[in-house]
Amino acid sequence: MRRLFGSVRARATLGATLVVAVALVAAGAAVLLSLRTNLHGEAGTQAERSARAVATDLAVGRAYGELPLDADDRPVQVVDEEGRLVAASEDLERIGGTGTDAVRPQPAGDEDEGGEGEPEPGEIGERLAYSDGFATIDGETADYRFAALPVETPDRGTLTVYAGAPLSAEHSAVGSALTAMLIGFPLLLVVVAGVTWRVTGRALRPVEGIRREMAAITASADLARRVPVPDTHDEIARLANTTNETLAALETSVERQRRFVADASHELRSPIASLRTQLEVGAAHPELLDLGGAVEDTVRLQRLAADLLLLARLDAGERPAEGRADLAALAREEAAGRAGVTVRAEEAVVVAGSRGQLGRVLANLLDNAQRHARSVVEVSVRREGAWAVVGVADDGEGVPVAERERIFERFVRLDAARSRDDGGAGLGLAIARDVAVRHGGTLTVRDAPAGGALFELRLPESR
Repeated sequence: MRRLFGSVRARATLGATLVVAVALVAAGAAVLLSLRTNLHGEAGTQAERSARAVATDLAVGRAYGELPLDADDRPVQVVDEEGRLVAASEDLERIGGTGTDAVRPQPAGDEDEGGEGEPEPGEIGERLAYSDGFATIDGETADYRFAALPVETPDRGTLTVYAGAPLSAEHSAVGSALTAMLIGFPLLLVVVAGVTWRVTGRALRPVEGIRREMAAITASADLARRVPVPDTHDEIARLANTTNETLAALETSVERQRRFVADASHELRSPIASLRTQLEVGAAHPELLDLGGAVEDTVRLQRLAADLLLLARLDAGERPAEGRADLAALAREEAAGRAGVTVRAEEAVVVAGSRGQLGRVLANLLDNAQRHARSVVEVSVRREGAWAVVGVADDGEGVPVAERERIFERFVRLDAARSRDDGGAGLGLAIARDVAVRHGGTLTVRDAPAGGALFELRLPESR
């Protein structure tokens, strides 16, 4: 049971059924109340009509014995101002809910004595009152709606006419409506639950397909697979598309990681093998040990390990340390001691971020420029609106347009540069761009005005 109602389909069906049930109960109650009120009002109108008919006869002076009290087989009482029953329906056996429960009239004194002369006419009062009660006529007891109407007469005082109208039509109609609701509402709820179950099942069928495919992808570790996209153009289709985009990004990331590991292994193998060879030769023939070459290979290994560690931290989502760095001062520091490097910088071009990582970017750009320059490398630091811009230009052969994005990939070295490569692993520009992006900036390359390549670093200036 817990598993059943843990599904979206079951919860949607239950929720829809409960909402419809509440709506039906509220609507049914409103219908029954309205029906009862209308029929109650109709019974009151009929009772008023009967009471006015008797009151009219009393107002014109008709004697009690001449009143048409049994015309429509409804209970009628006439009560004087002292509370005595002076006229009533002939077949009335029992009554309740009126001014008196008497059913046998007690004639007034003048009628008992056979008084002479005609009764004087009176006036029907305006105050009309209603009450609910019962009456037994000819042995049958029923509920009635009573109307009480006063009549002012000069010779008989104030008389009150009680006339009833049966509520059997109300009870019958309300009972029939209630029975229909008790039978129809459950059937309607069953229909609603069934339709909701089928509709939600059809709507969620693509979700189950997505779930099964994701489970298969997880089990097989085949990131090239994709989940099915329903042809519905709705939220589920968008979910499937987003899932496929996530799988594509994950596949790219995993493939990139595999290439990274493979390339790193390849790059590490060469200096390690060279260093081992030199050490083995030195161990066997100390006089042949190339100490400078061993140190150079060791430094190369150290730099490569540092680059790999930085890339690993960047891939792990490491955020730049909070701080401020003066790019002009950094450019001068990194250019110091480098032959053929000149710096043109404005004062205090400050950006927010890690001073160490930004210094690493400038160092990598200068290393790359010096490897490819014929004789001159020029560094410029300036402001452009809200941006701080660092340009590193060399007078080499430049970068072909088709290769200007590829050179920022990891372990990429252009063929033209291999013969002049002094030991770089092809990670410097990749690191530089990653750091620039994580600082909210960009790193691009284009032709320098004097020939060669111009690498341009743009970062938001910190005010």
